[in-house]
Amino acid sequence: MTIDIGSPLLLLGRGADPASERGVSCPGDLPPASDPALVERAHAAKAALGERLFVLGHHYQRDEVIQFADVTGDSFKLAQEAAARPQAPYVVFCGVHFMAESADILTGPDQRVVLPDLAAGCSMADMATYDQVEECWEVLEDAGIADDVVPITYMNSSADIKAFVGRHGGTVCTSSNARRALEWAFSKGSKVLFLPDQHLGRNTAVLEMGLGLDDCVVYNPHRPDGGLATDELRAATMILWRGHCSVHGRFSKESVDDVRARIPGVNVLVHPECRHEVVREADHIGSTEYIIRMLDEAPAGSAWAVGTELNLVKRLADRHSDKTIVFLDKTVCFCSTMNRIDLPHLVRSLESLARGEVVNQITVDEETAHYARAALDQMLALP
Repeated sequence: MTIDIGSPLLLLGRGADPASERGVSCPGDLPPASDPALVERAHAAKAALGERLFVLGHHYQRDEVIQFADVTGDSFKLAQEAAARPQAPYVVFCGVHFMAESADILTGPDQRVVLPDLAAGCSMADMATYDQVEECWEVLEDAGIADDVVPITYMNSSADIKAFVGRHGGTVCTSSNARRALEWAFSKGSKVLFLPDQHLGRNTAVLEMGLGLDDCVVYNPHRPDGGLATDELRAATMILWRGHCSVHGRFSKESVDDVRARIPGVNVLVHPECRHEVVREADHIGSTEYIIRMLDEAPAGSAWAVGTELNLVKRLADRHSDKTIVFLDKTVCFCSTMNRIDLPHLVRSLESLARGEVVNQITVDEETAHYARAALDQMLALP
């Protein structure tokens, strides 16, 4: 039997397919985004649950899921929204695992947080495990600098890492308040351990606070002592964890150069999780909420190339047909883990809850939640 597989598969990093999807459009006819029967079932289950249910949808979710969200937003906004709805015993978080953990930490003891697909993790969050960070702290202690270091973890981290930071007197930050978090940290110590996204830490320190690239070192948890000599650690101001976002990390300076050549007068708008060389070439840098606000307020006829997750870029392009809004990279890149939350998984969660069955509940143990909450509370208390 002969199987026609069409074009040959390309090995990662080798070759290119000139017919691959470009920008935010896809050539050819596509099937409907959602099965009508599943849409009806989701509506019916949600109606049956009524005010007992609160559905949160992250901006990076696919349209077939986001249509059922009661609130949309970034990870911390959604966790706060869940905490502000104590009357809803069921919180369905359409996002990824660390987000559902934060919601469980911030919600009441009678609320249950459900993640429709337990496989919806985050590659960045997975780049820093508790044991790895504990080992890093021992390296800092051996170097004689741990007492001078204030740890900061990005919201995109596990509850274990937030708890570690809480135990050591640090704080959590978002992409919106990273500068405020660093300013607070430097009022407490002379050095910062920034977890787990090196790019947000570097971009904030260098572009917003005036530090130099030489003030930053990268700790690699897969190398002995993080791959750093004791003298390097002692001289550093920012100790950046070797982590990154798989979506934002794919954008390159070549992406920016290419879009400027293709679209005269284009505004390049990127997330601070992008590489330093990309952020330096951009016209505007900001969080997901900042990106949305910029495009909402942009004048008609303006052109924008956006360096963030494709579902959001596509949604914004559809919302603003009077503006040219394209994906910064030529090759499409969805967040693969966010996209694990699809309509079948959502329907299963909603119908199970309507029957009184809680599936895929996310629970953070009491001690971890206590210290993680301390780090989150410190973030909320930032000046």
